Amino acid sequence: MNKSIKLTASLLVAAILPSTAHAINVTTSTDANTLANNILGSGISISNVSLIGANTQQGTFTGGLADGIGIDAGIILTSGNANSADTGGAGNITDNTTSFTGTGSNTALTNLSGFSTNDQNVLKFDFTSNGGDVFFNYVFASEEYNEFVGSQFNDVFAFFLDGVNIALIPGTSTAVTINNVNNSSNSSFYNDNDPSNGIPTPYSIEYDGFTDVFTAQFLGLSAGTHTIELAIADAGDSSLDSAVFIQAGSFSDTKIPEPSSIALFGLGLLGLSFIRRRRI
Repeated sequence: MNKSIKLTASLLVAAILPSTAHAINVTTSTDANTLANNILGSGISISNVSLIGANTQQGTFTGGLADGIGIDAGIILTSGNANSADTGGAGNITDNTTSFTGTGSNTALTNLSGFSTNDQNVLKFDFTSNGGDVFFNYVFASEEYNEFVGSQFNDVFAFFLDGVNIALIPGTSTAVTINNVNNSSNSSFYNDNDPSNGIPTPYSIEYDGFTDVFTAQFLGLSAGTHTIELAIADAGDSSLDSAVFIQAGSFSDTKIPEPSSIALFGLGLLGLSFIRRRRI
């Protein structure tokens, strides 16, 4: 979605919803099945669910559209504390949120990024797809923006489907990373929320920058069971947190529409209804 349209949609959502809905609400969880079932959609069956993560490192969330991230509800995986995403509607006023989880490094993410990793968070499960395809929607966000773009502190995440990363910049085979999506690289997909640019920040979410809503997908899966690892970690050190938000119910064998587009359509209908009531 166009950035200006997306920002307008989030502002409209914030204006219409009650004030208590003006912030993302995170509920941390260490229950791997709760997390996996939250994102489970149609045509998919899952089994053998496991989690690597500290007590407050991951959870479920609601209220994402009001905070501008383009996904209203789902799960959050982080390299720190998932509760940090919630600013209470105050906007992003902290430029260096950091939590140390002690969950160690992740070899696959280290190999993908080319840098040492720490504070790993991994949700893993087996699945079968009725239709032979798999899709799910997500947003990547980080406190490493914008100061550490182009550096070794390139916090990394990936969605390893049978060992192959499918978290890619749309239309490319390039992994979604801080160094690959930012103000100067693939900037059309990037949303700048850095408080060093001025307060208040345009979005209420804590992270200094985040991607548009992307869809991870793989078409034409072979018959049988497949394995997905949803993984994120700090890179280069353990400082400054990153997160990936995955849309509830979107892990499906059919593509789920971008939620912010649905919200904008709904707001249009709500606006028409309001106008009609005013005319009466």
